[in-house]
Amino acid sequence: MIIRLRHYLIRYARQQAGTVSYLTLVQEAELGLNLEISHEKSRLNEILAEISTEEHAAGRPLLSCLVRVPGSKGQGDNFYKLCERLGMGEWRSLKQDENFLKNLIKDCREFWQEEDNYAQYALNLAQQ
Repeated sequence: MIIRLRHYLIRYARQQAGTVSYLTLVQEAELGLNLEISHEKSRLNEILAEISTEEHAAGRPLLSCLVRVPGSKGQGDNFYKLCERLGMGEWRSLKQDENFLKNLIKDCREFWQEEDNYAQYALNLAQQ
C-alpha cells in the first residue's frame, strides 16, 4: 500500500494542479480504506507520515503536502507536527505562515516534474 500511495502522489505531482482530497486519494490509488472508520483513516495518516519521513530523510520534498484534510483548503495540525518533527520549525508558526505550505507544494511539483529526478527516484524505488 505504501508503494502504491507513493507512486500515486508522484504521478499527481507531475500531472495535476492543486491538492488531492483524502477521499479521491483512497479511491484513485485503490487503497481499499474506509475513511468513515477511524482506525483506517489513522492508518492512512500513518502511511502518509511514513512516506514523507522517508522522502525527507532522502532529501526529497514531502509528498503528503499534496493531500488536503477534509473540510480544509490545506493541511491539518498533524501535518505541521510532522514538519516540526522533521526539523522544519515550530508547528504553530509553520501553520500560520501562509507561504510555507505553498512553497512545499511548489517544490514538490518542481522536483517530480524533473525527468532526472523521476527516473532516478520514482522508477528505481519501484523496482525494490
